Amino acid sequence: QVQLRESGGASVQAGGSLRLSCAASGSTYDSFKNDYCMGWFRQAPGNKREGVATLDRLGGTDYADNVKGRFRISKDTDKNNLYLQMDTLKPEDSGIYYCAAEYCSGGTTGVRFVTFFGYKGQGTQVTVSS
Repeated sequence: QVQLRESGGASVQAGGSLRLSCAASGSTYDSFKNDYCMGWFRQAPGNKREGVATLDRLGGTDYADNVKGRFRISKDTDKNNLYLQMDTLKPEDSGIYYCAAEYCSGGTTGVRFVTFFGYKGQGTQVTVSS
């Protein structure tokens, strides 16, 4: 099994920064953690889920166009943590941010797939005020 727990969400003003963390755990993840693709997606009230960023098992990253240059996804394999550094935040970045994981035998993935990943956390709220 794979459990994901997000943290780091908060209320900030536009232009500010936040770093989200995702702690991954579980017997399956511990055994095969280098074989998982990881990512973040978000959902604002009334909106569909939107892929934000992915990190594949080969270290490749992919970002939604509207966050490129402002967000950065990274991973600390030793700590089983996934991060999303968010800078120059905008009100339209507000929403619940979810961490997601998928066993990634093919090696690569892309942000358009992250909302379909099989494992998801409970989410953490990000609110950006103007």
